[in-house]
Amino acid sequence: MNQPLALVIDDEPDICELLTLTLGRMDIRTESAADVGAAKKLLGEHEFDICLTDMRLPDGDGLELVNWMQTHAASVPVAVITAHGNVETAVQALKLGAFDFISKPLDLANLRNIVENALRVRAARHAERSRLMGNSPRMDELREMIDKVARSQAPVHISGESGTGKELVARLIHGSGPRADGPFVPVNCGAIPAELMESEFFGHRKGSFTGAVNDKAGLLQCAEAGTLFLDEIADLPLGMQVKLLRVIQEKKVRPVGASQEETVDVRILSATHRNLSQMVADGEFREDLFYRINVIELHVPALRERGDDVLMLADYILERMDSSATLDDDARTALLRYEFPGNVRELENMLERAVTLCTSGRIMAGDLQMRKSSDSSTSMPALGGKLGDQVEDIQRQAIVEALEKTRYNKTQAAKLLGLSFRQLRYRIKKLGIE
Repeated sequence: MNQPLALVIDDEPDICELLTLTLGRMDIRTESAADVGAAKKLLGEHEFDICLTDMRLPDGDGLELVNWMQTHAASVPVAVITAHGNVETAVQALKLGAFDFISKPLDLANLRNIVENALRVRAARHAERSRLMGNSPRMDELREMIDKVARSQAPVHISGESGTGKELVARLIHGSGPRADGPFVPVNCGAIPAELMESEFFGHRKGSFTGAVNDKAGLLQCAEAGTLFLDEIADLPLGMQVKLLRVIQEKKVRPVGASQEETVDVRILSATHRNLSQMVADGEFREDLFYRINVIELHVPALRERGDDVLMLADYILERMDSSATLDDDARTALLRYEFPGNVRELENMLERAVTLCTSGRIMAGDLQMRKSSDSSTSMPALGGKLGDQVEDIQRQAIVEALEKTRYNKTQAAKLLGLSFRQLRYRIKKLGIE
């Protein structure tokens, strides 16, 4: 069934009936429980899309259940029903992980809004999580950690090798949390020239420097009420690290040329493939900033640590490319044995190349053009690094030229490039071509 399933917990039959009828009109199926014990049993037997619980129950209270669910049913959004005016209890429920609260007497319009928001967030979370594929224990642990940190507002530092999917993890944390409706602003700290960094992060006022012809909002202001993702934060100059630390501590920024500070409400997520602890020890990264951004650390495993996940990912990538090509047995064995210094990004590049090279519709091990083991140590630059960037630049240039030649007729451009329409559309999206 595609109908959402809700769990209603209340020892008053009239309230249960009212909620069941209201949810039924929203095409939502319901199960009911009269106490905490029955609710826990049902949560263990079914996969619910939302849970509504009263605060006062015969064998416990709603706060106890909310707290229990954070460990045993963390993916289920739970809203608590509180007595009128009991704001303190409602706030306590939110701190424990409740999605929202509903005051008695029940406002059915408000109830419907809360339920719709919960279902929308849960659907978005499922859609995002489906992109973080894999059945290995390491990926199960990662998904569990994402669910836990998404509910928090604490800064999270995401570590992992190049190409493992650190930005995807950051997007999942943002999309699964209370800031999901706000902006997600990713920035590559190593890609901003040092002389423009302060203006880019904090914004500037008109006339504050040569070329400042208008007021401009910075990245922090653009991420207001959302998330700022600082990728490759290890590349921030020490001077900028000091200024960023103050923003995190004070939650205020001063645009270049401004006389007053501005308050900002932004959650900071960061990532790098470098060893920040070692950089702190070497004096290359500020220790005080390290502890501010590293309140929670989340490590993304390398592809070679994920076992058979590589085959699941390979099949998914080929399907997403709209390719009819399949991997033969030798190719699949080769993928399992390869160490993938460039991780998932390298796998994507490898398969794109193999689809282009293979003529029989069957991708063989030779089509994958894997580097020799002596070339694949993690100390070597991965295909997902500078070489991978160069390959993407060449692909981007070829696509742009084909689009220009065909006056942006994608069907004709695809023929010119020897691609299917869906393959071209996939590459346009992947390479960020407007």
